[in-house]
Amino acid sequence: MNEALGQVHGLVGWAFSLAETYEVPSLIGAGVFFLFAGLALLFACGVVFFRNVVHSALSLTATFICVACLYLSIDADFMGAVQILVYGGAVAVLIVMAIMLTRRDDMAHSNPSRGLWQHAGAAVVSGLFLLGMAAVAVLSPFQSAPQPLGDAAPGLADLMLSHYVLPFEVAAVLLLIAMIGAILLAKGAEES
Repeated sequence: MNEALGQVHGLVGWAFSLAETYEVPSLIGAGVFFLFAGLALLFACGVVFFRNVVHSALSLTATFICVACLYLSIDADFMGAVQILVYGGAVAVLIVMAIMLTRRDDMAHSNPSRGLWQHAGAAVVSGLFLLGMAAVAVLSPFQSAPQPLGDAAPGLADLMLSHYVLPFEVAAVLLLIAMIGAILLAKGAEES
């Protein structure tokens, strides 16, 4: 029995040394990052290609949550939390409310599909963009290890609530005005 446990212990030790040699924890971290990046791209394509507006809005919410997971995977915890709270929650609710306020007889007509040429053109432009981004990623020198960001939340809060409070409030009022304008346009002139 001790011989079998000794062999298992030796096998586990060999596996750990092999994992350290090939830097498996950093590979797992990169795999998680690319998994969430792929899911974010998949859900972003769903926003564009779903015919139903409600499905597009839910896909947009899933894209926001995947982007928050990307922030969390690179140790930007504050940005991940803000992404989930603001975009995953508030903006998604506003989008769904705006969809519900628009009158449509049939939801299938709310997001009509375009022709084949438009889809092919969009695919070619997207492919060229991705090819360019891949070339930049391959040809750019990368640092071997990410630098720790530390706790950036107090500095960001200080800047946002002291030096940049006026632009922050102007952006909030502008978004409110845009939402009210969208609701008025959606209701139509005959109802007012």
